[in-house]
Amino acid sequence: MLRLLLLGGALGVAAEPAAPLAFTMLQLTRVYKGNSMFRGNASLNGQLSHVLEGDNVTQVLPLEPPDAWARRQEEVITYLENFRQLVQLFNKERPTKFTQHLCCHLGCRLYPNGTAQSFYEVTLNRTAFLSFHVPNATWEQRWPGELPVATFAQEQLMRYPITTQDLQYFLNTTCVSLLQAQSAATTGKVSGRSRAPLVLGLILGSLVLLGMALGIFLCTGGSC
Repeated sequence: MLRLLLLGGALGVAAEPAAPLAFTMLQLTRVYKGNSMFRGNASLNGQLSHVLEGDNVTQVLPLEPPDAWARRQEEVITYLENFRQLVQLFNKERPTKFTQHLCCHLGCRLYPNGTAQSFYEVTLNRTAFLSFHVPNATWEQRWPGELPVATFAQEQLMRYPITTQDLQYFLNTTCVSLLQAQSAATTGKVSGRSRAPLVLGLILGSLVLLGMALGIFLCTGGSC
């Protein structure tokens, strides 16, 4: 009987599903009186890969060669400057005296059986705001109750390919391909070099969406 119990326990442990590979990103923006402050990071399978602090974005894991990474850094810095100018413009037209917090959480997971799952979630002032339904490339409201700015934001985001089809392709294909390359490298099927240029595309794509979302929710200071 004891042997049967031990065998059953061993089989139970073996039956537990293996943890999926994951690439996730967290992008935080704080806006107060027209000033923007940025923080964020990206992780590949639980290991920190990128860090964004203020105007400085760094690559912790060598996922891109130095020349390619230098170009990505320049693009991010340029974006952040444009972002700040956009915020200042909105603040002049519709001044806000309270702090706004926007958080974008996105990424993908690859399971041992080959299936994948992608997600993109946005919170405003620590409350669920919008989420992206990846299979249908549609934005859905998550704010509890009626909020005109959430409806406006949803309608605006649905108008642009970069925030619908392009985002769907990135989450479903580009992000998952990165994990597939990582999985193949781990098992020795291919060389250990991952498809590096895919990684920063996620950050840049998130920042583009972040800028649009910020411009949209600042209309809470006036009429939408």
